[in-house]
Formats: sequence, C-alpha cells, structure tokens
Amino acid sequence: MIILASQSTSRRNMLEAAGIAFEARASDVDENAIKRELVGVPACQIAGILAEAKALAVSIGAPGRLVLSGDSLVEVGGRLFDKPTSRAQAAEHLSFFSGQTMQLHSAAVLTRDGATVWRHCALAKLRVRALSDTFIAHYLDREWPAVAASVGVFRIEAAGVQLFEHIEGSHFTVLGMPLLDILAALREYGALTA
Repeated sequence: MIILASQSTSRRNMLEAAGIAFEARASDVDENAIKRELVGVPACQIAGILAEAKALAVSIGAPGRLVLSGDSLVEVGGRLFDKPTSRAQAAEHLSFFSGQTMQLHSAAVLTRDGATVWRHCALAKLRVRALSDTFIAHYLDREWPAVAASVGVFRIEAAGVQLFEHIEGSHFTVLGMPLLDILAALREYGALTA
C-alpha cells in the first residue's frame, strides 16, 4: 500500500477510482516559504519541488514505503496564482483569467526511504472564456467556498467546467495529478501488478 502525502480530495478520489490502495498523510511543509525561494523558477519545476518536499517529509517516517505526492500551479499571463484566500480574491482571480489561457502544471513525485525515485510534471492548457462580473458572482454563489482549495478557482468535475471554452491536456492533469504516468511508475516500482 502506498502513502499519499496529500489531503487533496481530488487526488484521493482519483486514486480510489483507479483502485489504488493508499493511506493519506498530511505533510507539514511550508509551501509559501519554499515558493519565496524559487522566484524566477519555471512553474512546472516549482510544482515538482513542492511535491517532492511533501513526499520527502512523509517518507522519513515511513521506511520502505512508496510515498506519492503532487502539486499543481496555475500560470496565467506569466503570473503564478495561489489558492484564493477569500471570495473577493477568488473573484479577482477569475476576472484576471477571463479571456486568457490558463496553464495548469501538475507535478507528481514518488519517494522511498527519504529519496526521490520518480518525478513527472504535466501541462494542461485551459482557455477561459470571457467571464462577466454577473457570471463570476453567480458562479461563486454556487461554488464558494469549495473552490477555495483550487489554485484555478474551479472544480472541473462541477460548475467549474463552465469557465472554459477549450481544454488541451489530460483530464487527470486538470484534476491535479498526471494519473496515467503515476500508474506506470507504480507498476515499475512494484506497487501495482504489471
């Protein structure tokens, strides 16, 4: 059984749906402190560093076990976005995203015994349609505070799908983990039957 170093509902749901036995453990990693040290580093690399930090933090207390962690970053117009801290900030983010292409970087890392054994980062491009202030208000009436846990202020499996006019990339990447690549790595490392 692997350990998922994440409390993300979306990541847990993906693994459960795929039939992967796992135990979820939170890591005590200060993501903001790490991000402050990575100014100018490409988004996919930052997502990978964050995922690795979380997996390594949990791996130390789990000898011999594979630990999986993931992280996602949203980049729009060359700017990186964090999860919104308030409904007002969520509205600001959505207004900024309007009519632009969101680049969603989803990284995953596997560790064992305090060492990284596998890493991968995938990119999805989501074209946000033009969003009116009225739509944004109605959308947040329905989706807030659930979307507070999402850097892109959306749940693609819910009303968030209404934000987009085109999506390029894996559905799993949009959900927060490059699942097909993870499954291949789990088979490679003996956590799944080949």
